[in-house]
Amino acid sequence: MTDLGVAVVVEDDADVRNLVEAVLRQAGYEVHSAAGGREGVEVVRRREASVVTLDVGLPDIDGYEVLRRIRQFSDAYIVMLTARTDELDTLTALHTGADDFLTKPFRPRELRARVAAMMRRPRHDGQGALTAASARPAGDAAVPDNVLRHNGLALNPDMRSVTVEGEPLALTRSEFDLLHALLRGAGAVKSKTELVRVVRGEYYRADAYISESDERAVEVHIGNLRRKLREDSVQPRWLQTVRGVGYRLAPERSQYAERS
Repeated sequence: MTDLGVAVVVEDDADVRNLVEAVLRQAGYEVHSAAGGREGVEVVRRREASVVTLDVGLPDIDGYEVLRRIRQFSDAYIVMLTARTDELDTLTALHTGADDFLTKPFRPRELRARVAAMMRRPRHDGQGALTAASARPAGDAAVPDNVLRHNGLALNPDMRSVTVEGEPLALTRSEFDLLHALLRGAGAVKSKTELVRVVRGEYYRADAYISESDERAVEVHIGNLRRKLREDSVQPRWLQTVRGVGYRLAPERSQYAERS
């Protein structure tokens, strides 16, 4: 196994499969592949993949079902590949647990850059098992930390953990990064364009083109985050929408300010 780990390509089109395999090998991965969905699930499980590229249109079961099955046992970085341009494909992929998506045909350089950007982001176990409080030695409440706190929520960027009223909250990598960016903004409005760059990582430079689909993906991530937080849509506790622009942190509430 290489230092970067194992990549699995699940793709029924031989030409596309060979291209993706070549891109990932050149990037430094040990690469394995499967032409069908069921086989792909087993290859990911057996090889303990770090990265998976997954075609939506597979001959036996579709890519969304493959994604659901993989997410039952793996926190691998998953990029969905689709030949369709329907926005519903993108939304379904993100709702189901994909980290990113690319529409065919794509440039090999873009795929490699997307995967590299994902791998630079710290991995998280997806279970929220490590909390800000558990990172401190027992009996020593005075240990300094860089935990961000707001209205009963605590985010520890080093541990990649989030708690609400002390209870761990399981977030995807994109959800965590978006929440982190809004907390760091301390109430400043973050445009959807800025938040696309947060999700995409360094691949999206300041001058890179950002599509409506990219911004819509951010809306989906924020919607998923709100559901997990059980956010009140009328009086939000954490995330406020700024219509036509983006999002910002909700004002601090007095009962929580007194505790911090």
